[in-house]
Amino acid sequence: MELRRACLVLCLFCCAPITYQQKKLKQTSRDVVSMKMYEDLKKELQDLRQDVSHLKEQAALQSLCLKGGKALNKCFLHFPEAKTYHGASDVCIAQGGTLSAPENGDDNDALYDYVRKTLGADAEVWLGIHDMANEGSWVDMTGSRISFKHWETEITNQPDGGKQENCATLSAVAIGKWFDKNCKETLPFVCQFAIV
Repeated sequence: MELRRACLVLCLFCCAPITYQQKKLKQTSRDVVSMKMYEDLKKELQDLRQDVSHLKEQAALQSLCLKGGKALNKCFLHFPEAKTYHGASDVCIAQGGTLSAPENGDDNDALYDYVRKTLGADAEVWLGIHDMANEGSWVDMTGSRISFKHWETEITNQPDGGKQENCATLSAVAIGKWFDKNCKETLPFVCQFAIV
């Protein structure tokens, strides 16, 4: 009987560590599952925050479009107060846009129509196009060379200002043709915002 009791006690001592290890293994797998669930929830929350931020930006952009005009996946917002080229550019950037820079004939026509309707048939506005860095090399606000050009060439053969006139304008009088001007002159302007 003593032997049986000793075997039973020995058996209990042998089984206890196995049971403890199994219990610990179950706890560890629960911790792993919990950590994975936590990380998944954390990522999902981050994605939701990003979506809400994007929706807020879209709502703000739609508000701007309602105040201004909308054409060809762009919103235009005019500013009749005359500013220098750099002053106008700063206002547009502060609003979350850039000075308008037509990329093709349709863009130019849409901007011309908007300028004519909002600022008048005799308005001239800054474009987001300049050759400040390299004379004759016209670039947009990102510094990329422009491929579309709509200079007035029939009467004045634009651009004709050389190093004194490094900023481009769009003239409603000249039916949307471009002119180069001194960047320190003050003109009204139109900011553009891309619609995503």
